[in-house]
Amino acid sequence: MTEEVSVPTHSVPAARHWIHDVDPAMDPTALWERFYSEGEPWSGRPNPGLVGELAARPIADTARATALDLGCGTGGDAIWLAEQGWQVDAVDIAPTALARGAAGARAAGVGDRIRWACHNLDTDFPAGAWDLVTTSYLHSPVDLDRERILRRAAAAVAPGGTLIIIGHLGFPSWMTEPPPHADLPTPEEIVASLDLDGWTVIQAGAVVVPSVPSPEGEPGTRTDSVVRLQRGG
Repeated sequence: MTEEVSVPTHSVPAARHWIHDVDPAMDPTALWERFYSEGEPWSGRPNPGLVGELAARPIADTARATALDLGCGTGGDAIWLAEQGWQVDAVDIAPTALARGAAGARAAGVGDRIRWACHNLDTDFPAGAWDLVTTSYLHSPVDLDRERILRRAAAAVAPGGTLIIIGHLGFPSWMTEPPPHADLPTPEEIVASLDLDGWTVIQAGAVVVPSVPSPEGEPGTRTDSVVRLQRGG
């Protein structure tokens, strides 16, 4: 059963939460490069679901631990993880997003703790193994094999490591017309789709993001899903 809880109060930017009127056949690199080049910049703050989950159930000895942030965008999560002591590999499809993230990391004093890499996760998944693999809001209005990417993410978790998947479970309360391309699986559906053996489900539930303003500044909330799995050692 999905458990709904509140997350810490972190506001999120009034940028576009969804991209409307996009041709599903559009090249994904071109789409996201345009999004980050022309859209409002993100706040730079980490996603509250990730912060809340790691605050509720901390991972010990992060000073020597490695993390992979898939679809890192402009680096809010990656920078926050680096500030907690992680050595981070941050991956995104858009060069502009990566450049903004690298600049933000330097400004935060953690530039030496993050490696930025451009990958189309559908066709070019990073090689290696990490103590923590995380992805936030891996939704796309163009073709994206989300299940295959998440299975590859699980395969990239080192023995004894952790996989955290943050996703939208609902639309902002002020949104009257959800985009037609939206696919919002429940936490239980995400866990089932991974079909993993030898893993422990630590968390599979819903969180309420309390501050989700519209592009016009109208206040609102949104429900997200948080899935956390631990691989056997």
